[in-house]
Amino acid sequence: MQFFPVGKVYDFMGQRRLFVGVSVVMVVLSVIGLFFPGPKLGTDFRGGTEIEVAFKKPVSSQQIRDAVTSAGFSRPDVIRVDDPNNPNRYLVRVEEVTTFDEPTRQAVQRAVCYGDNLPADACPEERQATEVKFSPGGDKITLRFRGEPDLQWLREQVSAVPGVELRAGENNPSVQNARDHKVEVQLKSRGDQLIDGLRAAMGPDTVPAAPLRVEWIGPKAGAQLRDAALSAVAISLVFIMAYIAFRFDLRFAPGAVLALAHDAIVTIGILILVGKELNLTTVAAILTIVGYSVNDTVVVYDRVRENFGRVRGATFLSLINTSLSEMLSRTLLTSATTIISLLAFFVWGTGTLKDFAFTLIVGMILGIYSSMFVALPITHWLDRRFFSKIGPSQKQKAAARRKKVEAAV
Repeated sequence: MQFFPVGKVYDFMGQRRLFVGVSVVMVVLSVIGLFFPGPKLGTDFRGGTEIEVAFKKPVSSQQIRDAVTSAGFSRPDVIRVDDPNNPNRYLVRVEEVTTFDEPTRQAVQRAVCYGDNLPADACPEERQATEVKFSPGGDKITLRFRGEPDLQWLREQVSAVPGVELRAGENNPSVQNARDHKVEVQLKSRGDQLIDGLRAAMGPDTVPAAPLRVEWIGPKAGAQLRDAALSAVAISLVFIMAYIAFRFDLRFAPGAVLALAHDAIVTIGILILVGKELNLTTVAAILTIVGYSVNDTVVVYDRVRENFGRVRGATFLSLINTSLSEMLSRTLLTSATTIISLLAFFVWGTGTLKDFAFTLIVGMILGIYSSMFVALPITHWLDRRFFSKIGPSQKQKAAARRKKVEAAV
């Protein structure tokens, strides 16, 4: 299918300085946005606890924020979730993760008779714990005892520790392994405490008994995920540059990598501008954008290489215009088909799926733009700056030799 006349050549490179200037401005503004106001990091990278709640009645973000603060949580984030089936759906995020600071850990260990120099009257040998483990999320304690555990005594001892609340239920604590005298104590996590605080402040007729979902991640793990995400993007760019240099020519590789970096940085800048958060889903979308964009760039590069040997006596600038004009319909059709599919997820999707689709749509539009007005202008500049000593006839001979070698292979 052709949307443009066959054989017509458009002067894409005639305005290359304008478009390169626009790209530089977008990249600079995006980099500034990374520091001021800065990205809105999700729980994946920042660490914390988040719950998603479908309230029974209409509530405002400020009401929820006030209720969370009154429950003892600091700096809450309240985000409205678009859901046609439930207009009162919110995401509530706090920085707190674990219930157990070091004094609380020590208090729990003393209460269950774990450690040295235990009082003989309060901690007879059969009640002494030989192992105490705390879950990272602060919602579970796993213990082992010397003898058969007294669950009622254990429940009373743990409940007496300030700041520790047991989760309701007849089977809490529960024996996990009778032979090893292993016991598990379920505690109220930060998510449980958060929903309890909302119900206490706003009433059970407004707040449901349980959230739709609860997620948490520690700050150390969040920092590791953030560093791993940055490393993944950087490593992908390095390998793509090596592939382009091997597949085509050294002069093509920098333009492709700078175009991909342009797409990733400007996409992040737009996400910051519209207030979207950066999380692992966003990083997955950006890596997808990098892969999709390099595919489009490679296709255009391949047409430029073909035209080296086919179009005689033409300048590199005119070869680029010819190649882009020939590939214009293909580029727009391929990208438009993908974007139309993503629009369905963006319009009818919710939450993470909606943000993922939005990121891909923005990145693919930028990918079309960068393949034309970033990668190839940089390649042209490199050709003129560092390869200008190679005359047109020599270029054509080199292209013909490459073509013969490829045909032989």
